[in-house]
Amino acid sequence: MQISKDMLIGELVQAHELIAPMLMRAGMHCLGCPSAQGETLEEACMVHGIDCDTLVSGINEVLAERA
Repeated sequence: MQISKDMLIGELVQAHELIAPMLMRAGMHCLGCPSAQGETLEEACMVHGIDCDTLVSGINEVLAERA
């Protein structure tokens, strides 16, 4: 599985059990918020001041190791 920055937070959290903890560690503590569920990863990164490309790359590395 590969994620992209245009995926919705709600999709990501349901896609793999490792994604939510990685987002939380990155500083996104509002994953359960209803409005966050409809945000793209890129939008959430922008709000939280997180480099989205770095986060996506890191998550995809971890997911590739687990495949």
